[in-house]
Amino acid sequence: MKTIGILFGQERSFPYALVDRINGRGNPDVVAEPVRVGGIGLETPKKYDLILDRISQDIPFYRAFLKKAAFDGTIVVNDPFWWSADDKFFNNVVAKSVGVAVPKTVLLPSNQHPPDTTSDSMSNLMFPLEWEEIFTHIGFPAFFKPHSGGGWKNVYRVMNPDEFFTAYRASGQHVMILQEEIVFEEYFRCYVLGARHVRVMRYDPRQPHENRYVRVTAPIEPALEEKLRGDCLKLTGALGYEFDTVELAVRDGVPYAIDFLNPAPDADVASIGPENFEWVVDQSTKWLVERVHEGPRPSRAWEWEKAREKAASALPRADEPRKPKTRAGSRRPRTARPTDEVETPG
Repeated sequence: MKTIGILFGQERSFPYALVDRINGRGNPDVVAEPVRVGGIGLETPKKYDLILDRISQDIPFYRAFLKKAAFDGTIVVNDPFWWSADDKFFNNVVAKSVGVAVPKTVLLPSNQHPPDTTSDSMSNLMFPLEWEEIFTHIGFPAFFKPHSGGGWKNVYRVMNPDEFFTAYRASGQHVMILQEEIVFEEYFRCYVLGARHVRVMRYDPRQPHENRYVRVTAPIEPALEEKLRGDCLKLTGALGYEFDTVELAVRDGVPYAIDFLNPAPDADVASIGPENFEWVVDQSTKWLVERVHEGPRPSRAWEWEKAREKAASALPRADEPRKPKTRAGSRRPRTARPTDEVETPG
């Protein structure tokens, strides 16, 4: 008998529908249930063959529990070790390497020093940052958001440098990214399960949360839909996600991956609508039953390492290594001055 556990938080419609659907399929060798967990000892035995994780990003105790479960041989979706390590900036690096278009993006240090650090801890940070070059590269309007996390928390749309620096000062200790705004003609959110099954949904991020999934949709041009599906599979395959959503904004016919760090995506019937809900419950049921029978996969390198190696092999080889470019008259960068914040003009 294989046991599938669903680990979840405040949501109700999706996890319970999934448990009921798995148990109602007439699979005598597979049973599903909400995970029950208490104190975990080093000797606590394995209880589940597979756990679908919907909440450990918010509950550190659950993340630690899932790492032990994975060590003990439980299949954990998504991989708790990778989920603990990735972030939006790095994921954009990987996306670009596998040929998926992404907005121009710059990683920035937190405006305020991290806890228990001082200006002396920032000895290697250039000061001031090359703001003019950054703004010229990204352009305005732009989006300013944390390099990790989700839920549209601490996300700013900035129209000019003054608005950027106001947002930067308000961002506190968050490490942030400044990202080009993609003015889109069409926008899509796509479920991707098992790096194989894709549900393409029209989506409007400008609407209130409950109205973002477009209920009455126009047909999607076949070539565009094929491109969307292909980009979704490239991304989730390279990043190793088995349950994810990918958001893509289409500008001049080109899909740009906007948000794809969503290993516990919204699946509530009230927000995604009955048709999308039925698809994700049905496909999740089929795929999880298949996945639990497959069993744990052998230890492997990170999926993004394979993507990097493939991308590197496609590059032309130079006879000599390139010398780094330097600006005329450049001087040794100054390090951060003794202050609690990275300097911002104004």
